[in-house]
Amino acid sequence: MTRTLTVSPDQPGAYPSIGDALAAADDDAVVSVSPGTYYEALFVNDRGATIVAAEGAGTVTIDASSGAYPTVSCNSGRLELRDLVLKAGDAPVVTVDRATLSMTGCELSAGFGPAVSVASRSEFTLTRCRVTGARYGLVVDDSDGTVEGCEFSDLTEDGIIVRIGATPTIRTSTVTRCGNRGIYVYQYGRPTIEACDISQTGYAGVAVVHQSAPVLRRCRIRDTRGPAISFARGCHGTVEECTTENTGLPAIDVADGATPTIVEGTVSQRATFGAEAAQAVKQQDTARTEKLLAELEAMVGLESVKAEVRALIDELQVNEWRRSAGLPVGAVSHHLIFAGAPGTGKTTVARIYGELLAALGALPGGPFREVSRRDLVGQYLGHTAEKTAAAFDLARGGVLFIDEAYTLSRSFGSGGDFGQEAIDTLVKLMEDHRDEVAVIAAGYTGEMLQFLDANPGLASRFAKTIEFGNYSPEQLVVIVERMARRDEYLLADGVPDLLQAHFGTIERDQNFGNAREARKLFEGVRKAQAQRLRQSGQRPSLDDLRTVTVADIRAAIGR
Repeated sequence: MTRTLTVSPDQPGAYPSIGDALAAADDDAVVSVSPGTYYEALFVNDRGATIVAAEGAGTVTIDASSGAYPTVSCNSGRLELRDLVLKAGDAPVVTVDRATLSMTGCELSAGFGPAVSVASRSEFTLTRCRVTGARYGLVVDDSDGTVEGCEFSDLTEDGIIVRIGATPTIRTSTVTRCGNRGIYVYQYGRPTIEACDISQTGYAGVAVVHQSAPVLRRCRIRDTRGPAISFARGCHGTVEECTTENTGLPAIDVADGATPTIVEGTVSQRATFGAEAAQAVKQQDTARTEKLLAELEAMVGLESVKAEVRALIDELQVNEWRRSAGLPVGAVSHHLIFAGAPGTGKTTVARIYGELLAALGALPGGPFREVSRRDLVGQYLGHTAEKTAAAFDLARGGVLFIDEAYTLSRSFGSGGDFGQEAIDTLVKLMEDHRDEVAVIAAGYTGEMLQFLDANPGLASRFAKTIEFGNYSPEQLVVIVERMARRDEYLLADGVPDLLQAHFGTIERDQNFGNAREARKLFEGVRKAQAQRLRQSGQRPSLDDLRTVTVADIRAAIGR
């Protein structure tokens, strides 16, 4: 089990400094730091450590600017830094050698040294970090890693340096206000640079020398004193669909003896670049998503419903990948029509769908509110709009599930107009707040067509209609078996066959309740078993208490 050590200068039992905690820490321990400024330099060698701000980003500052050492250094170990403000003087802020580095949500600044230095075949990940002031923002020597959603600004010389065969991926990051180059690639560097925004540099946006071969995809380079991209003799690589604005000429400067591949392309005006693109990406809970999809898959039957929901989730996932690549994403409606008979799992699927939207970041994550006509329709003019808006507000962040929604479009004496008022109010709210609530309207298939005709804009508000078919007799038997297993009942031989035969005789009309029929029958079976055991005249055994017999089924169905 990972050990956590607390750092706080004034908390009894806590370590007074981060260095003290690291000295006492086991390998791979977590050091949780209370708010404050800590004037110290930290060393993590030949072991692993995680240092995290206990109360979130910006609450902990580690300041080594008055000394000659890096603020944090790691040799031959593993270092993770989260939500810290790190300051250095003439030394690097963070330096790693033959180590693994992970930094998330950190802010860094330095005087003369680089903000981050990664060397000697280290591996690193920088996510949503900000460098504001240093000689270099990031220096990568002979190492591999990922930079995503980071900002590098106000650098005395170069924003990012990639050299000595280093192969990092730099994605959706911003490099701006550099005294020399935005990104400098030399000595056989081979970075991949995607959807980055590079601007306001003293020379080239990206400079490539010494046999290097970067890949630049869909980057925006602008406001540079030198060329947007320059390739020196002997260099190659690829420039794909990059845009340049207000740069030195030529925008892409290729020296004699350089052989890069230039692929032109049209980029949408709605495309985003740099940290802006990364910020648009919603945080997703992958583990929660997979668990919910497994829960959906475990439901009895509903194969076409499952396929439709999975398709919607796939689209959301791909849209987030597109956003992370800086590609435009069209507006997506989360509102759905669930059409079908009662007892076919519409409410359960709606709950899972709402939780999936929250896990994928498509909704903030709010309550599941089930309402019907009486919850939306008022008793006098103006009352309905007020009630509908209130119900909608209570579902903010989650799902508003409208059961038997077609009743809103039916006329019930003087209340007919009020139902129409509820529909008209919903139409506007669904459009104005489509990223805050998923509205799911449910009901019989034929009646839901009438509901959609009640307002010219209503049908367009819903992404699609998902049909819930009746359960087959075999599927209803499985539902009963699951109910029995959940409550620790055992079905005796012959019971499943008798159940299937019974369910096969029930007419599938509008009164057919599907899973409700199974639930109603199982409740009757339990009562029949209880009556049989009670009348036996003796205390039943454990097996007797758990077993449902054919006689119990016959008694429950009345034959």
